[in-house]
Amino acid sequence: MTDTALATTPHRRTKSLVLTTTITAGAVLMALPFYWLIIATTYPSSEIFSTPPNFLPGDHFIQNFVGVLTDTLFGRAMLNSLFVSLTYTVLGLIVCTAAGYAFAKFTFPGNSLLFGVVLVTLALPSQVTLVPLFQLMVSIGWLDTYQALILPNLALPFGIFLIKQTMTAVPDELIQAARIDGAGEFRIFMGIVVPTVRPAIAALAIFLFLAQWNDFVYPLVVLRTPEAYTAPVALATLQGIGTTDYGQLLMGTFLSMLPVLILFLFLQRQFVAGILAGAVKQ
Repeated sequence: MTDTALATTPHRRTKSLVLTTTITAGAVLMALPFYWLIIATTYPSSEIFSTPPNFLPGDHFIQNFVGVLTDTLFGRAMLNSLFVSLTYTVLGLIVCTAAGYAFAKFTFPGNSLLFGVVLVTLALPSQVTLVPLFQLMVSIGWLDTYQALILPNLALPFGIFLIKQTMTAVPDELIQAARIDGAGEFRIFMGIVVPTVRPAIAALAIFLFLAQWNDFVYPLVVLRTPEAYTAPVALATLQGIGTTDYGQLLMGTFLSMLPVLILFLFLQRQFVAGILAGAVKQ
């Protein structure tokens, strides 16, 4: 072994050790708040903010769990959020995937103009459309309904943009060959295009689910009855004006995180592949 190789090996080991230590420290710092949240759900409200803080599990988990489900309508709110988020995700995938396919593989008058409008709407904050959207829901009688939460934002501009850019990489020759063989557009779309861009669709599914699950302001404005509340709105009602049961509040926060964690763990490979799709040009 040459002197250069001998000098390089300790340098690589040191660099690897520093990198591993840095990543481990960062992972611990990121995981610490979640660990404290889980530990806090096992203590009564009076002991959560004790000094020094508790980092070992307590014995109040069942009481907080039963309390947040029985003393409030949080269990109903979780079911409402699951229904709204899953329905919105499925319908949003259909709309965004079909729109992205049309923009990517069809030539029609106004194609570039319409796609430019989609890109412009990406720069608009949701607060800009809050009041007009609320007035529209009132005028058509959709106030305090689930369709008011699901239907207005199905054509998510980011989703259309993501799918369009991903479908651009699908070879046009493949689609033309299928048409020559007599395949219809629906069969081409479902049998060739959709399986090809499945990672991007999985990534979009996570984005759509998160967008609906975590939405707080719009459901707070549209929904009127506690029975129709979604999880974020119900969490806000757990914080009282005078006193707050932080054990139940943190338990509700923990429960509201579980569906998101399960979804991401189930689709994490497809999510990473979808984000990287198109990053390397063939």
